[in-house]
Amino acid sequence: MSGGEEAREPELPTIVIVDDAAEVRSLVRTRLRLSHKLAVVGEAANGAEAIDAAREQQPTLMLLDVSMPVMDGLEALPLVLEASPGTRVVMYSGFQEQGLAHRALDLGASVFLEKSSSLDTLADELVAVLSTPAVPSPRAGEPEAALDVADAEDADDADAAVLRQHLERFREVFDDAAIGMATVTLAGRLVRANAALAELLGRSTGELVGTTYAEVAGVASDRVGVVIEDLLEGRSRVVQVEHEVDVAAGPRRVVATLAPVLDTLGRPLYLFLQLQDVTAQRAAEEGLSLSEAKFRMLVGAVEDYAIFMLSPTGHVESWNAGAQRINGYLEEEILGQHFRVFYPLELQESRHPEHELEVALREGHYEEEGWRIRRDGTRFWANVLITAVHDTDGRHVGFAKVTRDSSERRVMAEERERAAAALAEANEQLQHAADDQAHFLAVTAHELRTPVGVLAGTAEMLQQHWEVLEEEEREELLEGMTNSSTRLRRLLTDLLTASRLQSSKLELNLKEVDAARVAEVAVATIRRLHPDAEIVLEAETGLIVSGDADRLAQAVDNLVGNGLRHGASPVRVEVRRAADDRVEIAVSDAGGGVPEEMRERLFDRFATGRSHGGTGLGLYIVRQLARSHGGDATYRPAGPGQTASGEFVVSLPLATATV
Repeated sequence: MSGGEEAREPELPTIVIVDDAAEVRSLVRTRLRLSHKLAVVGEAANGAEAIDAAREQQPTLMLLDVSMPVMDGLEALPLVLEASPGTRVVMYSGFQEQGLAHRALDLGASVFLEKSSSLDTLADELVAVLSTPAVPSPRAGEPEAALDVADAEDADDADAAVLRQHLERFREVFDDAAIGMATVTLAGRLVRANAALAELLGRSTGELVGTTYAEVAGVASDRVGVVIEDLLEGRSRVVQVEHEVDVAAGPRRVVATLAPVLDTLGRPLYLFLQLQDVTAQRAAEEGLSLSEAKFRMLVGAVEDYAIFMLSPTGHVESWNAGAQRINGYLEEEILGQHFRVFYPLELQESRHPEHELEVALREGHYEEEGWRIRRDGTRFWANVLITAVHDTDGRHVGFAKVTRDSSERRVMAEERERAAAALAEANEQLQHAADDQAHFLAVTAHELRTPVGVLAGTAEMLQQHWEVLEEEEREELLEGMTNSSTRLRRLLTDLLTASRLQSSKLELNLKEVDAARVAEVAVATIRRLHPDAEIVLEAETGLIVSGDADRLAQAVDNLVGNGLRHGASPVRVEVRRAADDRVEIAVSDAGGGVPEEMRERLFDRFATGRSHGGTGLGLYIVRQLARSHGGDATYRPAGPGQTASGEFVVSLPLATATV
């Protein structure tokens, strides 16, 4: 709980604000103060702090968010009421699921409000709770959006209306997806579920909301708790668990995929759940395995074998009907010939048949599979076993050779391998598509909604109440606007650049530019955005490259920003001439470096660290921009005796005039 107390008139009802986003708490606190109807006596960032605040302050009202770290709002709600029975709790959430509102009311909430509600009426709605029965807010069943269309039109904000349309489209993808999906609080409680998940679990979406995944899936709660702890502690980025669920239609085999959705600071906001029914797939795999076993037994029972004896020097001494059928030789044609005639010419020339006899004599037997030649010159795939034969006195008298025609089995094995490879590739593509969709939904829903809401609310408040706001409040609100706009601008730039790079539609304005000047512009820009950051630039001038100055500056900006977010000051930028007539722009920091397990996919699209979050597009864009200029981007770990943790290097060819 943060120190949010302020002087208040004794007769005003008191309230505690609980939300894990500091900028949201600041906005709501200021709005309530300006209403002169409620006195904010405390703030909290999670459910555990909310319980302490309730016990300490005994407030008249509590505005309680749903999804928070440590303990979510649904879990904290009954404990808050136990700690302060006289407190009226108002649930405040960005989730629009109707069942979530009912669940909150069942747990003791007085009313359920959505974060899309207008801040102008928030104080009145909260005061009204004190004199009205606890019923769901009229907005609880309406579609969720950062701004509704009416608000956008009143504010003449066409961008907000467009944003709402995009969010509705993404929500439709979630709701209509064929695979089961849900958003889950950090404590494992479902707050939104689509129809596919409800159908798979044999419940309605309303019944799912507010319950824990362990309850609805019949999984041990401690097992789910370990999985969630691994995700929140950063030990796992994505966790898959396969288990059975009992539904009315019978037991089903499912694969549950859980991934945390992180804010720009790498903090988990909530969990994204995908549930896939693999019952039919597992049954098919089991059936295939059984079928293969039966086939092997059938082949072993009916297949003929070529069985014959060889002399110690490898000449054929006996012949049977199976050998004649498989190899095509009559007994009188083959007796006395060396058995190398059964081998392809290249194996004969390498003396492979003689090698087989040497190994069989030394080790007792020799077995292999390989190509053999029939009398008519056709090839067949053979399973060959050669056993050294000794008489009763231990003298070596020859070899027993057993050959089986395995051509059909080899064809089936090759077809099975091809089918397995095709299935693995299809599954990998499907998994990549699902991961990309989940990541993109998370980026859109949680990288856009909060900053857009803060910008709109703060701008309106500053416009209408500038004169009555305190200086500290104005500075705090303006700082929130700056941070939110920076987040939006960076996200939009990365998404547009990544899209154009992927579709090969990125246009470059190529000119001869000084690499040092490019680095200076990028460093100056990021210093304005991060005045407290320590950035050191060492640039060798006169290194001319053919490139788009803006795009190259974007690459340097991404690398420096990456160092500030994930490393430690100072961040060092060096422009230098390298071997093979190339220019290197190297960025390093004093942090711990990139973990070895992350380096292989460091520049992949949507690749993020275990605890840092973000879109995972920054380094991908750096490498693609470098390659579009005829260069490349790499990461070089620190060598012995180096103080830096490693460096990111953009390598570009020198322009012809400079070479």
